[in-house]
Amino acid sequence: MNQLQAVALNEGLRCKKRLWRQHGREQLESFRLAPWASRRREDLLQLLDRLNPTIADLTQRIEQEVEKCPEARRLRTHPGVGALTALAFVLIIGRAERFQCGQQIAAYLELVPLENSSGNRRRLGHITKQGNSMLRFLLVEAAQATARSIPEWRPPGDATRTEDRQSGDGAETSHCSLLDVAQGMGLRAVKKVRFARGPARTRRWCAVKHREID
Repeated sequence: MNQLQAVALNEGLRCKKRLWRQHGREQLESFRLAPWASRRREDLLQLLDRLNPTIADLTQRIEQEVEKCPEARRLRTHPGVGALTALAFVLIIGRAERFQCGQQIAAYLELVPLENSSGNRRRLGHITKQGNSMLRFLLVEAAQATARSIPEWRPPGDATRTEDRQSGDGAETSHCSLLDVAQGMGLRAVKKVRFARGPARTRRWCAVKHREID
C-alpha cells in the first residue's frame, strides 16, 4: 500500500485513504506509466487483492477471540487500544498477579529507559528494546494514536504534531499508557512511580519536576 501511494504521489495524486476507494483506484489504474512501472503497479494491486480477504478474515477471528476474553474486553475500553493490542497484551503478559506494579510490566517489556550512571551523576537514555518487540510496537502505536486523537494525552507544552516528533517520544508516551493499562487490569503500584513527559525527558533527572502517582 505504501508503494502504491508512492506511485500515486509521483503522478500528482494525493488522496491518502481515499486511494483505496473505487474512484481512487480507478485514478491509480488510469495513469500511463513506463512498461516496468506499469507491471509493478499491477503486481502490487493483485497482491493487495489477495491479502485483503485474508486480513479481513483474521481480523474477524481476532474480534471473536476478544469477545471470549474478559480481560481483553476491559483493555479495549482504554483509549487507543484495539482488539489486536488487547489480545496480544493478555496472551503475552499472562497472569497479571505475577507482577506487583505497572513498572514491573514496563521492565518486562523493556520499555524502561537505559541508565548510564556514575557516582552522583544519573543519566537516562532511550528504552532498552530487549523485551517482546511485537507487543512493544503495538503499545507504541496505540499511544501515538491516542495522542493524535485526544489532545489531553499530549505532553504539556507540545505544540507539534505527533507524527513530527522523534521516535523516542512515542516510546515514552507508551510507557505512560502502559501504566494506565496495568491499572485497568487491577494492578496497583507498591511504591510511588515517577516519570516525565515531553521535553522534560531530555533534561537531567534531577532537574525534572516529577509527578508522583500513588
